[in-house]
Amino acid sequence: MRTPILLAALFIATTASAQWTLLDSHSTADFRGIDNVGHGIVWVSGTQGTILRSTDNGATWQRCTTPPGADKLDFRGIQAFDAQRAVAMSAGTGDLSRLYVTNNGCQTWSLFFTDPDADGFFDALQARFRPNLQNPSLMLLGDPIRGRFRLWALYPFAVNGKSGPTAVRLQPALNGESIFAASNSSLLVLDTRGDYLFGTGGPQGARIIHNDTDDELAPHSSLAVAPVGDETVSSGIFSIAIKTETGKTLHRWWKPYFDVNELYTTQRAVAVGGDYKKPDDATSVAAYCKSLDPGWGGVVWYAAETQPHGYRSSVAYDPTTKTWITVGPNGTDISTDDGRNWRALTPTSTEPPDADKNWNALSLPFVSGPHGRIGILNPAALKPQPKH
Repeated sequence: MRTPILLAALFIATTASAQWTLLDSHSTADFRGIDNVGHGIVWVSGTQGTILRSTDNGATWQRCTTPPGADKLDFRGIQAFDAQRAVAMSAGTGDLSRLYVTNNGCQTWSLFFTDPDADGFFDALQARFRPNLQNPSLMLLGDPIRGRFRLWALYPFAVNGKSGPTAVRLQPALNGESIFAASNSSLLVLDTRGDYLFGTGGPQGARIIHNDTDDELAPHSSLAVAPVGDETVSSGIFSIAIKTETGKTLHRWWKPYFDVNELYTTQRAVAVGGDYKKPDDATSVAAYCKSLDPGWGGVVWYAAETQPHGYRSSVAYDPTTKTWITVGPNGTDISTDDGRNWRALTPTSTEPPDADKNWNALSLPFVSGPHGRIGILNPAALKPQPKH
């Protein structure tokens, strides 16, 4: 898009140690795109056609060659597959929304796709097939045109020659409904089959649109209202993340119908946002979902009981510490109970006073923000302490 109190005894506190260690990017660009590939490889993208790459876990950053004709573009999303291959997404009206591809470590870029609609706008680019695959796939999401959201499947590194984007499914949109291209995380690809969900916003409220493929059946969609935002054009869902759990015990009601020794997988989810024009408004910022399996009762999203401390543009889950983390212009919040309650992380006396704030996007343990800001999470910041 164009732009109740928790009892302290029930909450696992975090240590008051460093949280985001600021890294020197040698750039003044505003960064919204970030992708941590692993093995020390991180890509970041932003305004003025800026794309950076690190191969040493953020210790140093290489300024990539600017894609042709892109020196004034705003690269709000980037998805990488290794140190050599990446796809950068610019966001803007019509032909300002583009995809560029590199397969030589950003020495050169080639234009892969331009929004075919004069009023179109790219919002999110997410990988469907990740590293170590010869022919990785991505999904691209765009604002609605003629009353329908637009979604494409992409194979930018096709083995048998160039493969252009393929329209996947056009989802109906409400009047005034749109998507926010704030952190490249309003779209979430759930598996290699192409199941996905994305969050929306606008004057009719926020919704989660979920496309699910059940075994060999045709894909079907479900809709859920999410209590995020205040029903204005500048509010809604800006980011979604999931947590996958395996080996859960079947509820006793289901046991007569299943092998009691059979394990199953469930996906919990958290959505964050609010109103970006009211960054300090801490109402209706986050919601959580206990399971993305619609079952008989459908997917239900609940408002967080203790909200983050203002508008949040990105959320992610850290499986090592079992912690959810969300960032925005006025701070960083964490949750250790799957999004029900949030607590602010604040800088210590040895940190810069703004170490917790002025952030746009997450790809843990990295975070990116305006004016060249890039940070890396200190693991001790999320280390739990015993209950008191």
